[in-house]
Amino acid sequence: MIHQFCLFLLLFSFSGSQLSTPKAYQYEYYDNGVLKSEGWKSGNTKEGYWYFYYPNGKVYQKGKFSKNEKHGYWYFYSQHNQLYKEGHFISNKAEKWWIIYDIASDKESRITRKYQYKNNKKNGYCLLYKNDKLFKAEKYSNDLKLGEWTDIFSFKKDNPNASL
Repeated sequence: MIHQFCLFLLLFSFSGSQLSTPKAYQYEYYDNGVLKSEGWKSGNTKEGYWYFYYPNGKVYQKGKFSKNEKHGYWYFYSQHNQLYKEGHFISNKAEKWWIIYDIASDKESRITRKYQYKNNKKNGYCLLYKNDKLFKAEKYSNDLKLGEWTDIFSFKKDNPNASL
């Protein structure tokens, strides 16, 4: 009986593996031959880590897909290879904290804002920075601004349970 059960499990696992589509690493190119994107596909579905490139060959964005949707932490770059934003996706929608950088100069990118997102909308706090220092906080719900503070004392007074 145990032998028959083991044989059943073996056959079941073998037949199940035959039904799954094998993963393959894919490359897509611009008409001029420059790499446009690369990553894992299962059939026609993007899975796993992907890279996307500008026509100049620099990375535009990179991150993970799950069932053809952006999922997990993603990075976005300017054409000059400067990080200009990063954050979380869940099922192709911005979620949790996102960081936005100032890329106006040739210097290292500086944080200008940190936003909390839920379901692709600002939902929570936005922290604004000038010269690497926090100078203002805002609060959003469903993309609508509910409040604004320009000093930390007022912010903490109005938001005693805020954890930033």
